[in-house]
Amino acid sequence: MEEFKTFNFNDKVMMGIEKAGYTKPTPIQEKAIPKVMDGRDVMGLAQTGTGKTAAFGLPILHRFMEGKRGQVRALIIAPTRELAEQIHEAIEMLGRETGLRSLTVYGGVSMNMQIQKLRRGADIVVACPGRLLDHIQQKTIDLKRLEVLVLDEADHMFDMGFLPDIRRILTSIPEKRQTLLFSATMPGEIRKLAKNILTDPITIQVGNTEAAVTVTHALYPVTQQLKTRLLRKLLQHADTESVLIFTRTKHRAKRLGEQLEKSGYRATSLQGNLSQNRRQAALNGFRDGKFQILVATDIAARGIDVSQISHVINYDIPDTPEAYVHRIGRTGRAAKTGDAFTLVTDEDRTMVRTIERVLGFPLKRCTVEDFDYKATVPGAGKEFARAPRQYSPRPNSAGPKSGNRQERPGFSTSKLRSTRSAGRRSQG
Repeated sequence: MEEFKTFNFNDKVMMGIEKAGYTKPTPIQEKAIPKVMDGRDVMGLAQTGTGKTAAFGLPILHRFMEGKRGQVRALIIAPTRELAEQIHEAIEMLGRETGLRSLTVYGGVSMNMQIQKLRRGADIVVACPGRLLDHIQQKTIDLKRLEVLVLDEADHMFDMGFLPDIRRILTSIPEKRQTLLFSATMPGEIRKLAKNILTDPITIQVGNTEAAVTVTHALYPVTQQLKTRLLRKLLQHADTESVLIFTRTKHRAKRLGEQLEKSGYRATSLQGNLSQNRRQAALNGFRDGKFQILVATDIAARGIDVSQISHVINYDIPDTPEAYVHRIGRTGRAAKTGDAFTLVTDEDRTMVRTIERVLGFPLKRCTVEDFDYKATVPGAGKEFARAPRQYSPRPNSAGPKSGNRQERPGFSTSKLRSTRSAGRRSQG
């Protein structure tokens, strides 16, 4: 707490920090907060889980302790509903003693309810681009007095095709404002956007391509056809608490989640085709332990902040080394250790070499001794080419749903062996 006092926050903001249990600023908070409080535009490079919500949220709360209440003075734009809710909840928690009001604006829920809340007045709005534009077009939100604009996870707004929406939003807000842009990676389009919307910005970069030292990495070479079988075998051997599995497409996430559930695991998926209620139920169930396994795409996983994830498994290797670091950063958090498993095929060799070059160390290649790597799979190659079948859960199914951890032995290093010598690692 003593280190937060050096920022000279309003007393009521400090009370929120104390009640939230914050004791020491994270690196992004330590570097960004003074600049944001000085009114500077900031471009921040930081992964999810580094504390950037408080890095911009606390200075906003402090600033808004003075001035008229009940009008939108800060607009925070996020790419997904889950991330918008996470930001909103963090601001509400930190600002509980301030009397400032925050609300969320995103699709998939009643627009009329949002209109009613906006009419009652809000100081901070956390929004997704599409629904925000709906409100702007219908003149149900007043942004004339906006003082601070925050773009969070800007790289994934670009991935999701939101940049045209962002540019349209920018034409509806005051040009004189403070703008803060945060992104895990900085592709060319985002740099161009930053150049156009930020004024004399200061760039703050925190651990953009550094993997957490608390995470153990392992690659599992396998053919595409045997990925699901190997995944099941890894889950049988691993002493898991909570597992986050990444796939490349939303269809594959849904299909794999259904397959694992059918196999008896407490599994669900998080992907863009779900209604907001089902997305929130999946996320809440994963947080509170109802589901042990969550299968998600990169975009759907934005906004997941679960400190107890013991394993991250890349069913599909990510497209960039930054995305790899971002994914595995979901485990090994809060000074705990975690494991990151990646299933790789021969086609992934180039990306593996790129990831190793960025990380600065080779990733261990492993196999599971009791797995048949030469097995044939009927219908191989078609597993994810068709629509997923509907099924009814088996009543009173045994297996991992029983919750008996003794049925799932601890992960034994004797079951793994290196498949490549050090001299061959450079071949990827």
